[in-house]
Amino acid sequence: MMNDVVVSDGKQKLIGHPLYQQMKSLKDIHTFMESHVFAVWDFMSLLKTLQNRLTCTQIPWFPSGSASTRFFINEIVLGEESDTDQNGNHISHFELYLKAMEEAGASTECIRKFIHLLQQGSTIKNALVNCNAPAEAALFVDFTFEKIEHASTHELAALFTYGREDLIPGMFISMVESLHIEHQNLSTFLYYLNRHIEIDGGHHGQLASQMTRELVGEDRKKQV
Repeated sequence: MMNDVVVSDGKQKLIGHPLYQQMKSLKDIHTFMESHVFAVWDFMSLLKTLQNRLTCTQIPWFPSGSASTRFFINEIVLGEESDTDQNGNHISHFELYLKAMEEAGASTECIRKFIHLLQQGSTIKNALVNCNAPAEAALFVDFTFEKIEHASTHELAALFTYGREDLIPGMFISMVESLHIEHQNLSTFLYYLNRHIEIDGGHHGQLASQMTRELVGEDRKKQV
């Protein structure tokens, strides 16, 4: 598993990133959201890859792997894919983010074109180019899908846990504390951030850690 000192150092750098202090206008929020939405989307692809590997998602069904890891990943999927909005309506976190973007006035054109191209059979790389995705977002998605294609299951679980679930609450707390923009059109965005602070900092974070520990076990090679 990753060196604890390296993980802790990287985590603190991300939580204390100067970006949060620079988001001072609604335009700044738009710029952030139009890139960040790609990370919100590829999180779901990483999550569903783990679900596909750790559970049986085919017909005919048969028991696959450990019942504990099946529980951990299915419980996280349930919350991410079918959570509730402020009004109690079921919604995925990706769809909630799109709703927050539209409410705030950010453009969803790029991410929607990206999804459409994928649905039409485009590759990830071509879709990123043809939708004119922000360069940094494209690099992020490329990295995630390279890992999805080549990494082992315990490595993906570690990436998901220490690169996402364990990081998100601290990052979003820093963001919420730094947002001093009084604008009613950010209510869904703030709900999204606070919802992740709540569930990723508690239930989902614990489930992801348990899942990763079980997949790594006592294997010293996997612990590196």
